[in-house]
Order: sequence, then C-alpha cells, then structure tokens
Amino acid sequence: MSAQSVTQSPEATKSHKEIMLVLSGLMVGMLLAALDQTIVSTALKKIVEDFDGLSHYTWVVTAYLLTSTASTPLYGKISDLYGRRPVFQFAIVTFLIGSFLAGAAQSMTQLIAFRAIQGLGAGGLMSLTFVIIGDLVSPRERGRYQGYFGAVWGLSAVAGPLLGGFFSDSAQIFGISGWRWIFYINLPFGILALVITSASLHIPKVRREHQIDYLGAFLMVVGVTTLLVALSVLGPQNGWLDSKTLIAGVTALIFVFLFLFQETKAKEPILPLSLFKNHTFSLTSVLGFIIGAGMFGAIIMLPLFLQVVQGNTATAAGLKLIPFMLGIVSMSILSGKLISKHGHYKRFPIMGLALMTVGLLAMSRISETTTLSTLSFFALIIGAGLGLCMQTIVIALQNSVDFKDLGVATSANTFFRSVGGTIGVALFGTLYADRLAHYIPIQISELTAKNPGALAGSSPAAIAQLENNTAVLSTFTPELQGVIVHGFVQSFHVVFLAAAPVTAIGFLVALFLREVPLRTNAAHNAAKQEAAGEALG
Repeated sequence: MSAQSVTQSPEATKSHKEIMLVLSGLMVGMLLAALDQTIVSTALKKIVEDFDGLSHYTWVVTAYLLTSTASTPLYGKISDLYGRRPVFQFAIVTFLIGSFLAGAAQSMTQLIAFRAIQGLGAGGLMSLTFVIIGDLVSPRERGRYQGYFGAVWGLSAVAGPLLGGFFSDSAQIFGISGWRWIFYINLPFGILALVITSASLHIPKVRREHQIDYLGAFLMVVGVTTLLVALSVLGPQNGWLDSKTLIAGVTALIFVFLFLFQETKAKEPILPLSLFKNHTFSLTSVLGFIIGAGMFGAIIMLPLFLQVVQGNTATAAGLKLIPFMLGIVSMSILSGKLISKHGHYKRFPIMGLALMTVGLLAMSRISETTTLSTLSFFALIIGAGLGLCMQTIVIALQNSVDFKDLGVATSANTFFRSVGGTIGVALFGTLYADRLAHYIPIQISELTAKNPGALAGSSPAAIAQLENNTAVLSTFTPELQGVIVHGFVQSFHVVFLAAAPVTAIGFLVALFLREVPLRTNAAHNAAKQEAAGEALG
C-alpha cells in the first residue's frame, strides 16, 4: 500500500531544556515497564494465596515477559512507518489497560491474561524510549542523556522488590487489597507520561511507501513465544528432555527458520537481515544477549541469597541492593558524559564486562558470615559494570546504522537483551534448583552421620518443600537449619561461577568492536534529511 508523502522536513535540533522535558516523559514510561519486571516477584506469595493458584504462579511473570519480548521488534518497525509518538502512546495506553485489568483480576487465569496485555505495552515502552532519544539527539551528544536510562534500570532493580514487598505486606490500602496496588500505582504515572509526551514529543512523521510483513510478524511472535515457553516454563518444570519441552523447542526452531526465510522475501521485513552485515549491529546484538543473560540470570539471585541465607525480609533485601543501583546509576551517567566529551565509547563496554566478571567471581565466595559491607562492595562492582555497558552499546549501534533503520535496529537490540535475560533466568534457575537437589541431601546425610538427633521433628515431606517454600526452615532444629542453609550457599556459588564465563565471553566480544567516530549534530541532521528525502522520493 502506498502512503501520502509528507513534505515537512525533520525538525531542528532541540534545546537541552526541550530534550529534558521529552526525556522525563520517556523515563516515566520506561520506569513503569522496568518496574513491572521486578515488582510482582515479591508479591507473588500473597497473590497465589488469594487465588489458590500456586501451580500457575510462574505464568504471572512469564506471560508479561513473553509478550513484551515478542512485541519489541514490531514496535521499532511500526514506528519507523507510522511515527514515534502515536506508537509510543499506544504502548502507554495498552500498558495502562493491562495494569487496570490486572489490578481488578478475580482469578489466576484473568491475572495471567491481563499481565500479557501489560507486557504487550511494555515492549513498546522499553524499546521506543531508546529509539526516540536516538531521533532527537546526535550520537555524540546522546551519552549525556542515555545515562539517565541506566539510572532508571538501576532504580527499578531496587524499587521493584521494595514496593512489591510493601504493597503485599499491607492487608488493605484505601479499602483495596494491598497487592492490587502494584498494578494500580501505574495508572497516575502512565497518565503523566501521556500528558508529557503529548505536550513535548513532536517528531515530524516521514511516511514511506510500505507494505507490512504480517506473515513475518506472525512467524516471529509464534517462534519467539514458543522458544521462551520451552526455556522458561516447560524445561525448568518438566525437565529438558521431556517430550513437551522437546516438541516446543523443535516447533520454535521451525518457526524461527520460516521467519528467517520470509524475511529474505518480504518487501518490508520486520527484521531486515541485511542489518546483520553491519559489523557493529551484529556485535552489539551478541553483547546485548550476553548482558541480559548475565544481568538477569545471576543478579536475580542476590535478593534470594539475602532472604534465605541471611534471613532478611523482602523489604530489607531490597534496601541492601542499593549499592547495586548506585553502581549502575553512577557509571551510566559518568560514561555518558565522557562519551559526549571525548567521543570514544569502545573502552566502556570492555571495562564494564571485565568488572561484571570480577564481581560475579567475587560473589562466588560469599557465605553465611559475609558482612553487609563486603556484599555491598561486590554488588557495587557488578552494578558499575552494567552501568558502563548497557547504554554504551546502544549508542554504538545507533551511530552505525542508517537513520531509516534506527527504530528497527534499536528495538532488535532490546529484543536480544530481553531474550538473553529470559534464557539466563531459565538456565541459571534450573542450575540453582539442580544444585540444591544435589547439595542438601549430602549436607543432611553428613549431619545425620554425626548427630542423628538433629533431624528430630523434621519430616521428609517438609524437607522436600524447601525448593519451593523456604519458610519451613523455621520448623527445623538449629543444626539442620545450618547445614541446609550451607547447601543453599553452595548452590549460589555454582550459579555465580557459571555466570562469570558468560560475561567473560562478552568481554572478548567487546574487544572486537570498531570505534566509529560519533556523528555530531550537523551529521545527525543531515542523516535525517537524507532519510526524509529517500522517503519522499
């Protein structure tokens, strides 16, 4: 189908004040999406008690993750065709509708469905934020602004568990069950983001002759969704060699293959495969995947360690993650300012991934007696590494692609990071459960040989519940509690040791990044004009 040409040219460079106003709306939207990845986890216990839905509780998280990940590349492409603001605001409205319905859910099935709607909106909030700032600011100047987005991720990593714990611990707030406010709290902030973006986000639409690749979109969504279900649900629950897991995995590979074939034929592919010929796009995609796997796959274990091993409440565990957030925030802002000042970016992901690797190796030494100051220092190192990496690779990517491909390329990077995070959570979570099943019986057997009375009053059924419900620990004798907690510590060690080589591989990949001079405002505006000219021509 052809579209009417628009004669207006890309707008002039915005002032710092105007950019900060737009940025505030984007950051609110992104914070909502990032928070909802973490805020639900600490409230799940209360939710499943209300709905008697323990057997389906993982789907409350998985449904959100599936739709947000699968929709991410679609938003980039659609915004390239129809404009950033309407597509971004569609994502906000979709997210708010999902939030309201999730807060009003009356059953586990309803909650899972409404979380999927939330995720559909979140996919746009997370990806289009980077796309829009890429439209407004040249790569040379972008670092000083994108550092703030790293701060948003750091804030969500701490504020999510804190707020989730606070709301779920409250029986009622204004006559409404406390846990429902983890969804309702999104409404005023989402409306604020809508108001700010309506008032300040004015990016002229450059419409192109286009043909939506609906078949490619369908194949991609089905392939990615099936893959994530196999990795995050069926594999951990049923086993990796279970027939359902294998069937889902094979089905996902078939749909992914069909998607890739379709993209070679489509006039307007959802993910142009020609982008992979771009050296920087390919490397930053790999780095995004690795950072996602290392970050979500291992760092998700920190709150669990603080609660299970050191006996902290969910709220206290969230507070003790503040050094992790400070590392992300400080290094995101510092690296962004240095990139804008000097124009060099390659050194930051190299240093960041090295720091992450060192931090993860250090985490493999923590124990029951590790002091808060030591744990905080290790968390600070990992957070600093993330802060140096996350936004820098986006700047490198956006600087390397044609302006017309900015949306789809940026969304693809977000997509690969989300997939990496999902796979990391699934694989490291499975490794953790497997090591628990290995170490705890060994610890109990050794204790029984020394002191048979230590198991007094502890039934095999209660011990078997440990993997899913650590609250039963309080019913055991102090000796039994001690050896079981040590089994948990050993399992955490294995997870951190397994995550370190992943980020080490990322460090090696980052060494091969090519440092291309960052485009200035003049070159950035020229690229806009060229893209507009191609569209109008």
